[in-house]
Amino acid sequence: MGMALCVPKKERRRGGGGGLGASAIGSKRLSRSMRKMPADEEIIHRQALAMAIQHQQMSQRFEGSMSRRIGNSSRRKNLPDSVINGKQVQELNENIETKKIVLIHGEGFGAWSWYKTISMLEEVGLHPTAIDLTGSGIDHTDTNTVKTLAEYSNPLIQFLKKLPDEEKVILVGHSCGGASVSYALECFPKKISKAIFVTATMVLDGQRPYDVFSEELASAEIFMKQSQLLIYGDGKDKSPTALMLDKNHIKGLYFNQTTSTKDIALANVSVRPIPLKPIMEKLSLTTENYGSVKRYFIQTLEDRMLSPDIQEKLVRDNPPDGVYKIKGSDHCPFFSKPLSLHRILVEIAQIV
Repeated sequence: MGMALCVPKKERRRGGGGGLGASAIGSKRLSRSMRKMPADEEIIHRQALAMAIQHQQMSQRFEGSMSRRIGNSSRRKNLPDSVINGKQVQELNENIETKKIVLIHGEGFGAWSWYKTISMLEEVGLHPTAIDLTGSGIDHTDTNTVKTLAEYSNPLIQFLKKLPDEEKVILVGHSCGGASVSYALECFPKKISKAIFVTATMVLDGQRPYDVFSEELASAEIFMKQSQLLIYGDGKDKSPTALMLDKNHIKGLYFNQTTSTKDIALANVSVRPIPLKPIMEKLSLTTENYGSVKRYFIQTLEDRMLSPDIQEKLVRDNPPDGVYKIKGSDHCPFFSKPLSLHRILVEIAQIV
């Protein structure tokens, strides 16, 4: 298959009318700097700013002991610890199509985040592999230099490229790692048995990972206060290249149901900046490639980063072959509900 199929659609050039208005930002300094930018640079700048401010405002909203009511459905309230299509987890079937599971981390995270999942999968006889995407985990690439989704996903693409033709793997993507999983499905559908999206950006053809969050983005108010979250690797007169997670509030957003202080400490010392341009790209996904692989979505019902409502919308707009739900899980079930996540992964691995 030619790699041309794997190149995301380029963003169409638009005028300065898109994104947040300069008046909403309320900063003369911001307005002056934006006037120096080309139209496409300005659009990326505004979108990145909106994402940074959303992160900051959500952190403040959920800081401390404040709780969030999830939906109005009584069905959700009565869910057991994990719902696996109404079935009990079975012993590992030796005739399953593949035992190889490739784990793809979310934004700012790395292969380290899967350490509990790796251990449990190995114990039941599966063969998990966790991959650091470019500029993540212990990969030494400067995050600011990662400009495309192809560059960001390259470690996964190289792994699949080297895989023998007769072998298949199950891909598991968390959060924004779902974009890299979708990209890989388009590139190597015959090497992927199933794709599992764990509260992840399961985008449509022509959609950007950024679009998944766009409906919840807060409007910009005080630019100079919030811009500390943005990193300008190419200079202040260019669009930002990365977004740094606010470590002071990371627990409230990602780990609001995680009780292990060690896991939270691990995250605080391990998270890295998020490359922005890859998540601003539109994906080109075809029925022949992306659409030929079975997809499954795992919802986390106490999620403050990707709300249950947004997860429901992803499932409605791009229906997978199965939906699984974990009650009491935050955005990172590999820490907050590792056993529930493990049971679901094993169940999906055995689906014929």
